[in-house]
Amino acid sequence: MTATSPFYLDCDTGIDDALALAYLLAAPAAEVVGIGTVSGNVSAAVGARNTLDLLQLAGHAHIPVALGAHDPLAGSFGGGAPWVHGGNGIGEVALTTAAAPVVEESAAEMLVRLAHLYPGTLKVLAIGPLTNIAEALQLEPALPSLVESITVMGGAALAPGNITPVAEANIHNDPEAAALVLAAGWDITLVPLDVTMASVLEETHRQELLASCSPVAQALGEMLGYYFRFYEGIYGRPCSAMHDPLAAALAVGAVKAASAPVVRAAVDTSDGPGRGQTVCDMRGLYAGYPPVKGARCRVVLSLEEDFAPHLVETLLTLRPAVEPVPIG
Repeated sequence: MTATSPFYLDCDTGIDDALALAYLLAAPAAEVVGIGTVSGNVSAAVGARNTLDLLQLAGHAHIPVALGAHDPLAGSFGGGAPWVHGGNGIGEVALTTAAAPVVEESAAEMLVRLAHLYPGTLKVLAIGPLTNIAEALQLEPALPSLVESITVMGGAALAPGNITPVAEANIHNDPEAAALVLAAGWDITLVPLDVTMASVLEETHRQELLASCSPVAQALGEMLGYYFRFYEGIYGRPCSAMHDPLAAALAVGAVKAASAPVVRAAVDTSDGPGRGQTVCDMRGLYAGYPPVKGARCRVVLSLEEDFAPHLVETLLTLRPAVEPVPIG
């Protein structure tokens, strides 16, 4: 029997966040015990609405969703990325509005509570800006010793950024929060653009989702049509990177890294052209990344095998939200 771990998911639910959420719901090794939203692809409030609606569609409306930070630690929310994710964050796909509301506690408060409820076993997956995680660290400085692991989708080690020449979106949207999280006393798995941009979901995979009997898989396939149109300008064909679902699969342990050196990492919080850059010390490259004393950031650079087939196979196991009633 597969061992199941409790997961706290922190997200800014756009299209790839929706894929990651669905993946976690389908993964036998994951039990999502709480979700917090943060402003990034969309506002935290819109992200919460998308999350609640997706949970209801998937038959998991019991999972609590907490509203997190609207603005980054410094400055204000920049309005999201509608050209990537659509005005509603999920590719203009209309989902039935969920009956469940957000819970009263904030996302940071939820994370701290869950860390105490599941000491040493809670896994944290952060796939948006790191504002809520930073706020949770401020509420509970002992948080790093309470959680089993933290996986962050963000940054760019050797690859170029996707917001500036050096900065990836999640880190760039709140560099101060990311700096606090990377400097905290825990081991972090960073899933940067180096590996997510090299992991591509193709149109054939989208068609498999659309042809599924699962309403969740169908909805994801529809969302991906919008996402593919954006990425066509980057890859030259209708397809997309798999940022957030890949981070989810690595957090669950369902896919393995081929190269994932443990290095020192920090975030540039200056106001210059490097703002938001994840500065990973990759100088061990030429010696095969020997161990570095004091290093705590595991940077995933490549995978052992193509991720797309596993992602689609897992998503296709999602059962319909409402079982059909037999006739006769």
